[in-house]
Amino acid sequence: MHFGIRALIAGLVLCPWHFTTAIGADVKQVSANGAQFAYIEAGQGDPVVLVHGGLQDYRFWNAHLPVFAKSYRAIAYSRQNHFPNATSGDGLPDAAADVHGEDLAAILAGLGVKRAHIVAHSAGAHAALFFAFNHPEMVQTLIINEPPATGLLAGTPGGAEVLKEWNVRFASTREAFRKGEIDAGLRLFAEAVGGPGTYDRRPESDRKMMSDNALSSVADVIATRPRPVFTCDMAKRISAPTLVTNGERTPEFFQRIVDELERCLPQRTRVKIPGSSHTVPGEAPNAYDEVVLAFIASH
Repeated sequence: MHFGIRALIAGLVLCPWHFTTAIGADVKQVSANGAQFAYIEAGQGDPVVLVHGGLQDYRFWNAHLPVFAKSYRAIAYSRQNHFPNATSGDGLPDAAADVHGEDLAAILAGLGVKRAHIVAHSAGAHAALFFAFNHPEMVQTLIINEPPATGLLAGTPGGAEVLKEWNVRFASTREAFRKGEIDAGLRLFAEAVGGPGTYDRRPESDRKMMSDNALSSVADVIATRPRPVFTCDMAKRISAPTLVTNGERTPEFFQRIVDELERCLPQRTRVKIPGSSHTVPGEAPNAYDEVVLAFIASH
């Protein structure tokens, strides 16, 4: 581990999940891959691109954008089929990480960005892995938090059992979305990822964001499109310096995936953020930003 990250995070105060307004960041539009993408940006310098997870959009990074903008050109965008872009239950599934990765490449090209630091969470981190594999020349550093890259569990000891348990854990969530029971699906999703009571602990702004992006998760459960598979062999070919973060209390499913990333990625640093579960940037924003900024500055 580089630059004493463990010592850095040990002294940080963790904050509860929150969102604030990104001051001065107007919502803009960029055309890429035949679609329109909303984004916000602030600051100047080397680009830092923020990629949100499932049931989220660019607003997930509102509290982080001003922090990164102090030293960098910080850009947060909404992935395809996420608010305020056009959304549909028949649209692109949240889990189509390969397509979301190509969207990221096209968005950067549309913004005139040739190379960037990529900071990505969950499903966005899965997309960032495909992006880094397919477009290595565009990645200065890669920072990923707990991607649901199930392909990394294939053939690992106990991997099939971990995946089976995860599918059972999410079965009621998928069924609710399949039936169009959106409110129930959102609650079940949050608690499957973060544990009992997670949904009720989240502020109204977060629950609103989840609701605004529900159709992407509906698309996940009704889509017939095969899910893309990211493998250890693919990870071994990612040459960019990579920071892999995970929560101290995250489900075993994500812990095991991060274990495999640590094993497979050639240039990786791993940091476990104390006091958080899966959604590290939302649950421990101060600790997360400090670690990420220190990693970027060291490369």
